[in-house]
Amino acid sequence: MDEKPPEGTRSIINGRLRVHYDGFWIKVYDPPEDTLAAKKKLIEALTRRLFNHVEHGINIPGKRLDEARAAYESETCPELKRIKGGMLAGALFNRAADIFTKLVDLQAMGVDIEQDNPLMRQCGGCLQKALELGKLVNHLSGEEGIDELWGEPFRAFSIPIDAFYESRYIKIAQTMRDIDRLALTLITAFAGNPAFRDIEPLIRLYADAAREKCETLRTDPNIFDIWPAFVVAGEKLSRFSPTLPARASRTQTRMAEEGLEVLRAGTDLVTYITRARVPMPRSTRDFIDRCESYRLRWSAQDCSPATVRVA
Repeated sequence: MDEKPPEGTRSIINGRLRVHYDGFWIKVYDPPEDTLAAKKKLIEALTRRLFNHVEHGINIPGKRLDEARAAYESETCPELKRIKGGMLAGALFNRAADIFTKLVDLQAMGVDIEQDNPLMRQCGGCLQKALELGKLVNHLSGEEGIDELWGEPFRAFSIPIDAFYESRYIKIAQTMRDIDRLALTLITAFAGNPAFRDIEPLIRLYADAAREKCETLRTDPNIFDIWPAFVVAGEKLSRFSPTLPARASRTQTRMAEEGLEVLRAGTDLVTYITRARVPMPRSTRDFIDRCESYRLRWSAQDCSPATVRVA
């Protein structure tokens, strides 16, 4: 057997520099120069990404920070306080971005900005508090929060940009691992099920496309091939339709319908973690349990063979 390379090993593979983490060889991108302007651009991109993946209504402008804080601190209803905590977290993130923008403007005018500058400390404090409150906010699916997305802007602020890029490769590898884990879970759930006999190639196709999308930045020229391939692979799974015998029993019909619900839920979860490029551990565990429950129940049924088609 080939010896597993050490974590962080870099190598040219098929003409592309890649780094090895968690069993995957991941595309490497050159980090920008470590300047305040570059950090500002990076944090802005990470903040937009965060708001794109969490529940709606928390993207509060930084200038309304005092209002958001007062609303959160005065709320006594736990359900309302959770939402207002998310709104406060959004305002804190945007306040940090406001401060960073002004600091970059001052630096562009020739003003030296040191790390211990009071505004730098205030910016870091806003990001740290937002990270704490971010635990209250759910993913747009409503299933769980994604702490990693809340932590990324603070890490980008706190560490050199090249170190931040390296930390992202680790998270991408963990995400790719869970994509494969979810794909295998789906394949196992339908293994031997006659109504879903031809589903495995479609699942593997989607997992392959998802891993490639996960490791590819939107600025990469290849995104014009990689993103469409990912979307089309997902559409093929969405169109999958189990065809039951003309005289299918009620049990056969019910289990086929439930199987489609499981398939769509799995497709959605792979989509969520691929686009966010971070794991969703609680949702993944819950889905694995759901698949195992479905597998046990359909295998206990007396279902006659069925054919399968893709609509």
